[in-house]
Amino acid sequence: MTNFVEELKWRGMIHDIMPGTEEQLAKEMTSAYVGIDPTADSLHIGHLVGVMMLKHLQRAGHKPIALVGGATGMIGDPSGKSQERNLLDEPTLRHNEEALKAQLAKFLDFETPSENKAELVNNYDWMKDFSFLEFIRDIGKHLTVNYMMSKDSVKKRLSAESSEGMSFTEFTYQLVQGYDFMWLYKHKNCKLQMGGSDQWGNITTGTELIRRKLSGEAFAMTCPLITKADGGKFGKTEKGNIWLDENRTSPYEFYQFWLNTSDEDAGKFIKIFTLLGKEEIKTLEQEHLEAPHQRKLQKRLAEEMTIMVHGEDALKMAQEASQILFGKSTKENLKAIDERTFLSVFEGVPTFDIDKNWLNDGVNVVDLLAEKTQVFGSKGEMRRLVKGGGVSINKEKIQDVELTVDTSYLLNNKYILVQKGKKKYFVLQCQ
Repeated sequence: MTNFVEELKWRGMIHDIMPGTEEQLAKEMTSAYVGIDPTADSLHIGHLVGVMMLKHLQRAGHKPIALVGGATGMIGDPSGKSQERNLLDEPTLRHNEEALKAQLAKFLDFETPSENKAELVNNYDWMKDFSFLEFIRDIGKHLTVNYMMSKDSVKKRLSAESSEGMSFTEFTYQLVQGYDFMWLYKHKNCKLQMGGSDQWGNITTGTELIRRKLSGEAFAMTCPLITKADGGKFGKTEKGNIWLDENRTSPYEFYQFWLNTSDEDAGKFIKIFTLLGKEEIKTLEQEHLEAPHQRKLQKRLAEEMTIMVHGEDALKMAQEASQILFGKSTKENLKAIDERTFLSVFEGVPTFDIDKNWLNDGVNVVDLLAEKTQVFGSKGEMRRLVKGGGVSINKEKIQDVELTVDTSYLLNNKYILVQKGKKKYFVLQCQ
């Protein structure tokens, strides 16, 4: 077994660690869990720090448990939240659980015959038949209200600055999460819970419950909450979360997110989110310092993350798509990308609808771009720009104003890309 704690330390992935945790991990194979919110049927990159902690744990010879919070997802964790979330029904939660397991399988080994095989559990399975009276009798009596109110997540919501206050449902959240840890300790021999630094209060509630009710010893470890150098929220763009599901965030958008990381953040993220070793990262950082304009850190980060989540084929398509806007590319590059990637690349570009019958019959390029669409304000303007070599269709310069455009020009049997000058793009879309 490798030293799990040392691995996380140099990667900058430890915020708090309970005394005795390192000794426990050195003593024996240890089961540890991370809770994952099942309010969507996909992970987003905000989940990945916890997932990478589990991945490093398994690589170090220990057993990772991913807990899907079906029960806690019905309540909503008050930590870092200013208001309650919507509650989900069971069919939705079960659907989300299956989708999350498929994504987690890209990071964790659920199939190995080894003892440290990853496991997925759902706290709804042990909470659904637990009556309210049983819960307050068997669990609630072990922790005082004073203890529960000392937690930051509770204090912030009950402070004078908070206009929302806190419902009894949310107040009990730490008890439910604490019971999860106790249940896993008792039934799965799970001795460590990990999570973000905002979870410290909830996690230590679990260790306290285990101590008081079972006379057991359990441990806690948290990672820092990921922040960006510019103060912006990590994992968010103007469009919202960066998801692992390719139907929510295309592999091209996913690749671009990491590629556009700042220099300062790239050095931090490549340690947290990839499996690259210390020496390789040091070499990359040195190369980046010597030639920052080449963005070697960002490129490697984007490559590693896209392969891990979407695979090598998706990376290749994302790189080819990136060349279309940011480098030299050809008609073949355009033809190589699928429709969703094409639309991601040219999102926001002016689009004109055209009738496919025009292309079936063949249409003069000047008529198409200056009359049937308004890519050009006049035929004269277009002819002048063609003469100067400033008009391209599907990345090929137009040399002849008598050119006939037909269905052979369609990309994905639906689109034609027009370029005016170096940077102005237009998409013609067949109806």
